[in-house]
Amino acid sequence: MTAPGLVLALLAILLSTAGQLLLKAGTNAVGAFAFSLDNVLPVGLRIALEPRIVGGIGCYVISLVLWIMALSRSDVSVVYPLVSIGFVLNAVFAWWLLGESLSAMRVLGIGVIILGVVLVARS
Repeated sequence: MTAPGLVLALLAILLSTAGQLLLKAGTNAVGAFAFSLDNVLPVGLRIALEPRIVGGIGCYVISLVLWIMALSRSDVSVVYPLVSIGFVLNAVFAWWLLGESLSAMRVLGIGVIILGVVLVARS
């Protein structure tokens, strides 16, 4: 993997993680909802106008562009396993920023993911 490909992939993963966390924070602000024909417009507007959701979507769009650039510079079989880093980052940042639980089993799973990424990166 080239250095530019790695940097682009890591930036895409970081932005994807930020997007996921922003979407979660936005849905926390909006609250639980169900779509039906009666409420599709009001709920849709609440979602569309929630700044954290808009920011999350923006992060995903930029992440997609960076990911495509990374794929143009590296083999997908090497770059794609790096996406697993996003699982680790999401769990840690959701615990830190959103107060989500981080059980011993989840920490063990994160360790396994990190080991897998290291093994794939070294191959």
